[in-house]
Amino acid sequence: MTTEAVPDSPLRASIAARFERLPLSRWHVTVRLLVGAVTFFEAFDQLLIAYALPELRADWRLSTSSATLLLTVGSVGMLAGALLSGRIADRIGRVKVIVLCFAVSSLANLALALSPSLELFTALRFIQGMAIGGEVPVAATFIAEITRSHRRGRFVLLYELVFPAGLTVGALVAAWVMPVLGWRWMYGLAAIPGILALVVHRMVPESPRWLADRGRTEEAAAVMARIETAVEKSTGAPLPEPVPVTAEAERAATKAEEGSGLRGLLAGRYRRRTLVVGVLWFAGYFVNYGITSWLPTIYKNRFDLSLSDALLYSTVTSCAGLAGCLVAALTVDRLGRRRVITGCLTGSAAVLGLLALLGADSAVEVLVWTSLAAVFFFGSNICLYLYTPELFPTRMRALGSSVGGAMNRIGVILGPIVVGAVYAGGHIGAVFLTLGAVSLVGAVVAGIGAEETAGRRLEEVSP
Repeated sequence: MTTEAVPDSPLRASIAARFERLPLSRWHVTVRLLVGAVTFFEAFDQLLIAYALPELRADWRLSTSSATLLLTVGSVGMLAGALLSGRIADRIGRVKVIVLCFAVSSLANLALALSPSLELFTALRFIQGMAIGGEVPVAATFIAEITRSHRRGRFVLLYELVFPAGLTVGALVAAWVMPVLGWRWMYGLAAIPGILALVVHRMVPESPRWLADRGRTEEAAAVMARIETAVEKSTGAPLPEPVPVTAEAERAATKAEEGSGLRGLLAGRYRRRTLVVGVLWFAGYFVNYGITSWLPTIYKNRFDLSLSDALLYSTVTSCAGLAGCLVAALTVDRLGRRRVITGCLTGSAAVLGLLALLGADSAVEVLVWTSLAAVFFFGSNICLYLYTPELFPTRMRALGSSVGGAMNRIGVILGPIVVGAVYAGGHIGAVFLTLGAVSLVGAVVAGIGAEETAGRRLEEVSP
């Protein structure tokens, strides 16, 4: 069967209506767990370099510049992967890209474990970064497309919690395994979950919304029917009748005047959406990584804490951020995306600004206020994984999400650099004032430019 980019508009509207009638079931949970496991292990892989670096520096006698390159090359790869994966997923399918990225990341772990030189290790880190950066936004797109509008926020964000959870578990496992077995065994063990790629390929169906949008009408109808059968079997009750497709819904499903691809993202209603979410992704992750990457150094050098205490204090802040993610997941449907994102960024700006005014004179003061700020900026950031796919139509939804992922990586790269430059000036209050100002810019952009999407069908929000 050939893949034709000729959407069947009545079928697209019908599939949207059929998804709306599906109750939450074992099928939804199973798919969320399988795709969530992939994202979990991608997060796990992302963090390993931080724990392998001390041994790598000793084994290969790395200079500071070489060590810095090893740390940053993965983020550059994630930026490239985010930019590429969205376009590819909009052309060949969501599940294929998820499986391919995870397989590449796992094979890269095995190759890293066997790597004989710094040059090969660095190249492999870039390739693995591309895979991780490519998988995460496409997986968020897929989860959004198989979810009905009722409580979509809670369903998607509870899935998105797996990424910060993967980072946390990765830190705990690496801290235990690395001193005992060494960095090569750590990467070797991290390659084992790659077997999951075969399970996902076999058990997770392609998005019917994407199939219909690409003109693969028979396949879209067949996949949708299998999903309905699985849901009906798991619930033990017949499905309700789908809400009839109105003439307005059919007209919305037919509209494609804004085009597709990068040109489509910068045309019509989608231009403003692209610019707004780009700013929000950048601001949120600039603040996130600006704080989390420098906190251990600030605790150790500024307040003379031991390394173990500095890491413990930093971990408390990250755990507070996880709590913020959970609160956002439980409130985003009731309060709405715009209010949660704007409120969280405003709260982050206020807390960081207050910390700057107080002077950040003690480690405990920094711990308390940065932990409270983390509740806010983690909550805002996780909402973006839900909000961004809602803003773009199926034909360019993955691409729109990947642009957000790219702005995320730019924030991740620049945040620590800017904070490092400000911190080098010796004014710790200026560090938190700078981060608070970036949060405030994000809050203003969200408050003025963000559109509300809660409780609305994807096709209604983005025809």
